[in-house]
Amino acid sequence: MYKWVVSCFIYLFYQKIRSLLTNFKNHISNNFPALKGKKILIACSGGLDSVMLSKLFKELNFNISLAHCNFSLRGKESDEDEKFVISLADTLSIPVFNKKFNTKTYKAKHKLSTQVAARKLRYQWFDEICTEHSFDCLATAHHLDDDLETFLINLSRGTGLRGLTGIPVMNKKIIRPFLNFPRAEILRYAKEKNSDWREDSSNQTTDYLRNKLRIEVIPRLKEVDLNLLTGFQQTQNHLNESLSLVNDYMTLIKKTVVNKTEDGFEIDVLKLQDLPNTNALLYELLAPFGFTAWDDISDLLAAQSGKQIVSKSHRIVKNRTSLLLVENNLVHKEEIYLIKESDRLIDRPIQLKIEAVEKTSDYISSIAYVDAQKLKFPLELRKWKEGDSFYPFGMIGKKKLSKFFKDEKLSLVAKEKIWILTSGAHIVWIVGMRADHRFKVESQTKNILKITFHKNNL
Repeated sequence: MYKWVVSCFIYLFYQKIRSLLTNFKNHISNNFPALKGKKILIACSGGLDSVMLSKLFKELNFNISLAHCNFSLRGKESDEDEKFVISLADTLSIPVFNKKFNTKTYKAKHKLSTQVAARKLRYQWFDEICTEHSFDCLATAHHLDDDLETFLINLSRGTGLRGLTGIPVMNKKIIRPFLNFPRAEILRYAKEKNSDWREDSSNQTTDYLRNKLRIEVIPRLKEVDLNLLTGFQQTQNHLNESLSLVNDYMTLIKKTVVNKTEDGFEIDVLKLQDLPNTNALLYELLAPFGFTAWDDISDLLAAQSGKQIVSKSHRIVKNRTSLLLVENNLVHKEEIYLIKESDRLIDRPIQLKIEAVEKTSDYISSIAYVDAQKLKFPLELRKWKEGDSFYPFGMIGKKKLSKFFKDEKLSLVAKEKIWILTSGAHIVWIVGMRADHRFKVESQTKNILKITFHKNNL
């Protein structure tokens, strides 16, 4: 009888282990079928989650390597974490990459929080490894409890639907195979397998919101509702379904109100305002580009031309009855480039070709013919500025560039891209648009210069 009980216990024990491993195997097979035969880099801190993710992938015979970041924030403890991960890789007979960062210096230099600095450092390095060593993807060990924490953090900050969907299972090359698994399940599996891992002492402090939620808030919620994580998963599924509907609707909206331009995108304000929930639509259109000042953006719809709002990566500019969305990649307005008399090919900031010719041909905007003897070298290539004026070729009299651009109906973005070719204090050519009458080729001109602008290289 005793032997039978022991046998049953052992059978159930190993059956439980196998079921956990089987669940993970089935999860990978059903949700990450493309991983078969791929080269996977695992971000491994040495903690419970990343250690068990590494072991599970190894158990399933995937081609994996580990990458460990030593952020030098916990002294000897950080160094011991690094040694542990190196030892783990040796035990699993897999390659390991490790790097030590001076996080405090990087944090101070870039004026970042410790968490943001560490995140930037590790993902920049992970990207370098993946590129240099041809990894197909990066696997992180975020689990269901992490997803709940992210949900609560975003909820407290007043997020929209996209923020409430939590951590994405896949994001470009990053995959999160543990996202459907509760931490308790991972812990139970680790204990059953007698696995070792490292505990990060900083996770025990409540100085950070995430830690405070993990230590003080979520355990209370689980006491109130034993099925909290199950209910949360269902909620996430519903939210993702709703987000999918929104994305499908926005695809149709974009076809109606958004046009691709040479510089970026143009949103038709009048068409947008004819649609219900205008502000919500504007949010969905612009949120992916890092904008956060939604009250100001809403006011932009009725603002005068030239008004603009800037994110870290993009600008949204009001231009008559449209909003122009462009990247923040402008050349500094004060930047000046000199062109010597001997120069024939100019490749920066724009591409120009200068050549001597015997005669002129028909006028086109990308070519200027000038009398070389009227030029004073070196010529200057610069951005236009307020107060600039010239004598437009083919017209009588002087005209301010601001008035010329207005007549040409150029947007603020288009005006910012304009380059001016000058000789001394005088404008020779508004590059790609109009030459100055004072430098025109006349019947007595002996030396003609043909200047060609290659617009595609702007």
